[in-house]
Amino acid sequence: MELSSFVQNLMNGLAIGSVYAIFALGYTLVFSILGIINFAHGAVFTLGAYFTYTLVVGQFENNGLLKGINLFPDGSPFSGSAVMFGLATILGACAAGAVAVLIERLAFRPMRSRGADPLLALVSSLGVALVIVNLIQLLVGAEIYNFPSDAYGEVRPALSFKIGEKIVIIRTVQLIIFAVSLVMLAVLGYVIGRTKVGKALRAVAESPSTASLLGISVDRFILITFFLSGFLGGLAGTLVGTAFGVAGPYFGVVYGLKGLAVIVLGGLGSIPGAVAGGLVIGLAEAFVPAEYSAYKDAVAFALLFVILLVRPQGLLGRNLIQKV
Repeated sequence: MELSSFVQNLMNGLAIGSVYAIFALGYTLVFSILGIINFAHGAVFTLGAYFTYTLVVGQFENNGLLKGINLFPDGSPFSGSAVMFGLATILGACAAGAVAVLIERLAFRPMRSRGADPLLALVSSLGVALVIVNLIQLLVGAEIYNFPSDAYGEVRPALSFKIGEKIVIIRTVQLIIFAVSLVMLAVLGYVIGRTKVGKALRAVAESPSTASLLGISVDRFILITFFLSGFLGGLAGTLVGTAFGVAGPYFGVVYGLKGLAVIVLGGLGSIPGAVAGGLVIGLAEAFVPAEYSAYKDAVAFALLFVILLVRPQGLLGRNLIQKV
């Protein structure tokens, strides 16, 4: 492979891999606290993209019950400026986090209070996901919606530079996605590792009963966990939406499956593992030759299969100690 092609594929892989990592961290946070997979996380991912799109554009012209309704007749205040688009992204992610909290109240807390089998909570979250995506389709239709070209403000659509005699072109949105992802991973790492909230979350993840005896409100920190999970999922949805468009109500399903692959590859419940798994799968997809691009999903899952054969606990997972 030529150096120019290698650099191009490397940047593509880092950009999409970092989004996988952010999205998978939402799965990881919930799993580390409750020991279950939240299948509604993919729907929250989709909602984050739609929330931000609504703030930036303000209308859905193609289909659905909201067809023709314009929230900003004089133009959206969140478009045409990188700062305002960043604010819209944060608000959209917060709205997605609020939906995730609502999901916890409706789908997880009733099961948890009754001591139900974790599998029932998993099925309940799957049902909530189906309700959400069908509600989205009812409201805005199933068409693809693209963010405005000036969503990030007056920035060049692509950057180009020469490596030898070859010209490498990198989309600006890929660099922005990678930079935002790095910042979010750093912030989350700081919150989990250095703040009182992070220490309380780790205590709840280690032993909810012990944390409760120490005066930690387990229920409150479960809500915080779901909000952080939804925030990360919604943010990832917006980042993907700006790069590839909001591809209908079900476009979070594919990323939901990728997120599951990432957390299994990295190690269930491991935050560094989710980051490593996301980057590995993103890079694996990016280096699939163009003529075989239709099979890139198969390559990623084949890599997962091979790694798990060698290391069943994942890249950075720990072997569970069985007490007898």
